[in-house]
Amino acid sequence: MSSGFFYGRRVMKMEAQLDNFKNVFLIGLMGAGKTTVGRMLARVLKKDFYDSDLVIEKKTGVRVADIFDIEGEKGFRKRECAVIKDLALMHNIVLATGGGVVLESKNRENLKKNGTVIYLHAQVIELFKRTRNDTKRPLLHTKNVKDKLTQLYEIRDPLYRSIADMVFETRRQGVGELVTDIVTTLQGRLESPTSEERK
Repeated sequence: MSSGFFYGRRVMKMEAQLDNFKNVFLIGLMGAGKTTVGRMLARVLKKDFYDSDLVIEKKTGVRVADIFDIEGEKGFRKRECAVIKDLALMHNIVLATGGGVVLESKNRENLKKNGTVIYLHAQVIELFKRTRNDTKRPLLHTKNVKDKLTQLYEIRDPLYRSIADMVFETRRQGVGELVTDIVTTLQGRLESPTSEERK
């Protein structure tokens, strides 16, 4: 079969993959760096940036912590689900999601089918160092923050991995270095031919 045939198939495959990369969704526990990484990644990829928690706050006019106080976590998750549904249908965006977004199956489905899902992973000890003095996170209003983070990690880590197209460790490298790694990996996925194309 001619090389032109396989070249044409490869171009079509890359275009289809590129459609998926038009949206990039960042998931991970609180303190993983989703918002910080997301802002820089959006600039590099020339995409619009959204933070689902900030969108919820803009829509309601109150802080996420206040929603938790007034409506409880169940009420917040209901609002979050509606916002994720709308954001996932947008085009050419980088979205930083809330840490608990994966708890709802509808959210997992909407993220998985509408973009590339990237899990920013960090060990509990690192998350603890980054969040122990943060008073803005409702779920960390507890005497033992480390135990709470451990509990959240054990529940959510398998859910993050179940929908992630890629997993990146967020250790002590700079944000710029991590963003470069993400962009390089995205490009590599686009450019890597299948085994059939290499024949």
